[in-house]
Amino acid sequence: MALKPFKAPGARLALRAKPASPSFAASDGKAEVILDLSRLLSRSFHSAPTGIDRVEFVYARELLQRIPDRLAFAAVHPAGGYYGRLNGAAVRQFLAFTAARWRNAERPDEKTGRAAIIRHLIALRPRPVPRARGPRVYLQVSPHHLDDADQVGAILRAEGARFVTLVHDVIPLTHPEFARPQGADEHRRRVRTIDRYAHGIIGNSQATIDALGPHMSRGLDGRTICVAHFGADPPDMPAAEGFQMPSRPYFVYISTIEPRKNHLLLLNIWRRLVERLGDDAPVLVLIGRRGWENENVVDHLERGEILRGHVIEAGELSDNEMQQLVAHARAMVMPSFEEGFGMPVVEALAAGVPVICSDIVAHREVGGDAPDYLDPLDGLGWMAMIDAYRRPDSPERAAQLQRIAAWRAPTWGGYFDIVMKLLDDVTASAFT
Repeated sequence: MALKPFKAPGARLALRAKPASPSFAASDGKAEVILDLSRLLSRSFHSAPTGIDRVEFVYARELLQRIPDRLAFAAVHPAGGYYGRLNGAAVRQFLAFTAARWRNAERPDEKTGRAAIIRHLIALRPRPVPRARGPRVYLQVSPHHLDDADQVGAILRAEGARFVTLVHDVIPLTHPEFARPQGADEHRRRVRTIDRYAHGIIGNSQATIDALGPHMSRGLDGRTICVAHFGADPPDMPAAEGFQMPSRPYFVYISTIEPRKNHLLLLNIWRRLVERLGDDAPVLVLIGRRGWENENVVDHLERGEILRGHVIEAGELSDNEMQQLVAHARAMVMPSFEEGFGMPVVEALAAGVPVICSDIVAHREVGGDAPDYLDPLDGLGWMAMIDAYRRPDSPERAAQLQRIAAWRAPTWGGYFDIVMKLLDDVTASAFT
C-alpha cells in the first residue's frame, strides 16, 4: 500500500496523449516500446490498488506523455490468458476509468461499476501482433506471469523484442518465512525467467539489485541495469468529503496485514499505552487489507477489547481518504522487517509528514536522514518514540520536521529520465 503516486487526474490522459502509431517504423534508432498491462487488467475488479498496481499505472501515464508515437500496449488477458496487442484508445479510456475508481470520490454503485469494468475488458480484448518494422523493447513492470517462462518466451518471440523488467523485491527468496506458503518457489521461477530473458533490469532500490544478483545464475554482468527510486510528486486531490478524522492525536500505518509488516509489535505497544494513558492514549489507524498468516494480529483486532476505540482497522480506503488521514497524522509508523523500497516512507515525507520506521537498508536508502529509525524488535524504543510524538509540543517531532525541510523527494520526472535512458541503452546494445 502507498499514497497516491500520480497528480494528474486520469481523465487528462485522453486529452494529453496522442494515439500511438499502429505500424511504428524506427527512423532515429529509437525502439518501439510495448508496455505490458497484464497486472492492471487482472486487478480490474479491485477498487483499491496495491503499490505495484500504481506503478504500472504511472508507467502507462508517463510513457503516453513522453513517447506516444512509439508506444504500444499488450497483456495476458484475464478472460483466458490470450496474449496480444491492446487498442490504444481503449487503453486510454481504461486508464482514465481506473484513476477515477481509485479516487473513489462518489463510490459508484457496485453493480453499475462491474458492468463498466466488463465493458472496458471487452474493448481491451487483445489483437494480433503486427509485424515489426524496427527495434522493439517489451517492458514489464509487474511480476504478473513471470513465473511462466515459456509464456514469456512466446511473447518475446511474437514481438521480436528485447525484454526489460522492473524488479520490486526479492523478499520471498531472501526471507521465505515472510512469503505465502508457495511464495518462494513462485518467486524463484520469476527470477529464473528474468535470468533467462532480461536484457535490461530496473531496480526500485540498490537494496533490491544487491539482493537479486546472488539469485541469478548468469549474474548481472552483460545486462543493462539501473536503479530508480519511485517518485513522490505532491498529490493534486480535493479533500475527501464527509470523512471522519480521529478526534485525538493519531498515527497511521499503510500496509497489507501480513507477518513481514510487524503489526503485532504496534498492537502490543498500543495495549500498553492504553493501560497507562486510558483515553489520553493516541489512536492507531491501520490502512490496508488483511493478507495471509495473520491470525495473531486478527485476534488482537477482533477480540482485544482494550484496543477498541484506540486502534481503527480502516481497511482499503479511497485515495482521497487515505491522503487526508496521512496529512493530519502525528507520524507514519512503518516497523516492517524487510522492504524492497518502502514507498509509504517516501510519500509521507514528501507530504511533510514525519515517519518513524524500521532501521533497514531499503528505508535508509530512500529516507536518508529524515525519519526516526528504530530496530523492528525494539518494542520499548518504539513505545517511547510514539509516546513522545503524540505530545503537541514534541521536540522529537519538531526536529524531524526540520530534517524533512532539507530532504528532497524523488520525482516521477527524474525516475523516467533514468528509465528512458535504460530503454535507449538496451536498444543500442542490440546493434553492438
